Amino acid sequence: MRTIQEINEKIKSGKVVVLTAEEVIDLVEKKGANEAFNEVDVVTTATFGPMCSSAAYFNIGHSKPRIKLGGGKATLNGIPCHAGLAAVDLFLGANALAEDDPRNSVYPGEFQYGGGHLIQDLVSGKNIVLEANAYGTDCYPRKYLKTYLNINDINEAVLFNIRNCYQNYNVAVNTSDRLIYTYMGILRPKLGNANYCSAGSLSPLLNDPFYKTIGIGTKIFLGGATGFISWWGTQHNPCVERTKKGLPKYPAGTLALIGDLKNMSVEWLIGTSMVGYGVTLSVGVGVPIPILNEEILSYTAVKDEDIVAPIVDYSCDYPQRENKVLGFVDYAQLKSGEIELNGKKIPTGSLSSIRKAREIADTLKDWIQKGKFTLTEAAERIPSSDSSYKFKPLKEKKVENEKD
Repeated sequence: MRTIQEINEKIKSGKVVVLTAEEVIDLVEKKGANEAFNEVDVVTTATFGPMCSSAAYFNIGHSKPRIKLGGGKATLNGIPCHAGLAAVDLFLGANALAEDDPRNSVYPGEFQYGGGHLIQDLVSGKNIVLEANAYGTDCYPRKYLKTYLNINDINEAVLFNIRNCYQNYNVAVNTSDRLIYTYMGILRPKLGNANYCSAGSLSPLLNDPFYKTIGIGTKIFLGGATGFISWWGTQHNPCVERTKKGLPKYPAGTLALIGDLKNMSVEWLIGTSMVGYGVTLSVGVGVPIPILNEEILSYTAVKDEDIVAPIVDYSCDYPQRENKVLGFVDYAQLKSGEIELNGKKIPTGSLSSIRKAREIADTLKDWIQKGKFTLTEAAERIPSSDSSYKFKPLKEKKVENEKD
């Protein structure tokens, strides 16, 4: 056994041993968990891919005369922001679109610019046009404002993502006879391709399947800067069926993340257009796992062939919320570029970048080795499969018409 405090002392003294989630597999295979435990203190995990439930909030500072944006309307570069928080606080979702965006009226829509692109532009230091209308009060008399904003000039700019780092996810296919456009990318008809979105053995929550070290308050790599896990993410569902090694067979845990947008980099926050679907933000996340005991080390030695994911038909079963799975496939097969379903060989494609996930894991490893990044003790554990937490899908109830 060792403690996070002991690991931090090693970091400060320059004696810490850090491996990435890929590197630790070879060590455990070669020396076994018992001996390997004595040789490694931290394992770095990472993922990079589109994460729709990402957002940012800002405090822009007060104009002269003052204006109350709350209750009014505000746009940044034509993208609507939620202004209902207070006088000069704004909330921007990565999926937000300008009012005049044609969306899917010309199918499939191109979705050339939205909230995700705007977040990228802000981080890059570009000037952003703020336009706002308000109703005016005695203490906030101004009713209209149009000005430039720059991330370096505003009070706070915070990335706040309510659902990132899915613990496993669907493999998307299309059994219909037409091309379809989804958040899992373009899917060709009659099982023409299969898309997935996970870093597999590098992915954070697959290296700590029961959230024994990853919890509320864990310090992480987020968008190229230091961030934190602020809560479990929306749609967190740890109670799904698991393999004998404890790995979820379906989409399971999620994380809510927060960090200072001003310190982040456009290398790790990229506005992304999904043809026929919408806009999103591709986010880079890295999570260090302190090796406190042999059990935790054994989880970090997970291999791609240990992780299975469900194959789901996005032409019918997914949109109609039918709980149907066409089969399971492991990540070694997915990363090979081809899987087989019902005797048919299907080419695979990843929305998640393995190359960039490796870069993040290596960067986080370097930060820790150089003493630039210490570990935090989670203030609270995330609900796990042995808790009473249960994700509940929408239970629809008929709304009666008062005239009937």
